[in-house]
Amino acid sequence: MFPLQLLALLFISTPRPEPGDKRKRRDEETKYDLTFRRGDLLEVPRTLFTHFGIYLGGGRVAHFIPDIMPVISSDQIQIKQMVTNTRLILGVLAKCGSVRVDSVEDFAYGSEIFINTIDKVCSRPALQGEEVARRAEKLQGHVDYSLLWYNCEHYVMYCRYGTVLSYQTFQFCKTVRKLLLSRRVAKATAVIGVCLLLYLEAVTACSAMLAVLLPFLIWMAA
Repeated sequence: MFPLQLLALLFISTPRPEPGDKRKRRDEETKYDLTFRRGDLLEVPRTLFTHFGIYLGGGRVAHFIPDIMPVISSDQIQIKQMVTNTRLILGVLAKCGSVRVDSVEDFAYGSEIFINTIDKVCSRPALQGEEVARRAEKLQGHVDYSLLWYNCEHYVMYCRYGTVLSYQTFQFCKTVRKLLLSRRVAKATAVIGVCLLLYLEAVTACSAMLAVLLPFLIWMAA
């Protein structure tokens, strides 16, 4: 068993399911059906990112979330439990996740829910609600997860607009590019290169070229 799986077994505890009030649950489902429409794109703010899902009706939301549990266990009762922060973080590290259907409460995790805000910025028109929901349901199951290249936003963008992209990823890469490809970084790289050459004392043609070429390229790209 891999070290990451052993770590997950040590820290993940699965709470026992408690019997719920069926009437109360039906009332909650009716309440959400009055607020959301089938195929709506829901988003909830997290500490460092925004999480997205597709409303299916009946108080259920399909969303793509990193999760280590399907890797370390085949127990469907454990897997269907709400994904804890430990399961989520380990899922990100292991690059594994799943498209699952949870209640609105579990999806929101105590945060405020916003509806269809991406409609205002996406150049593509949204698909019909039923088609959106069908796409979301069809993709249920285990999917490889990537924080930058395939996350929850990529999933909902495909379901609702037919395109796979993430505005969060775009903004992150834009910020990193701005930080790395700056004149300050170019100057710092040049100073570090010169110091490294002086420290090594023996200057080869290759090392001297790298010390000059790298800051020059960063400077020109800035």
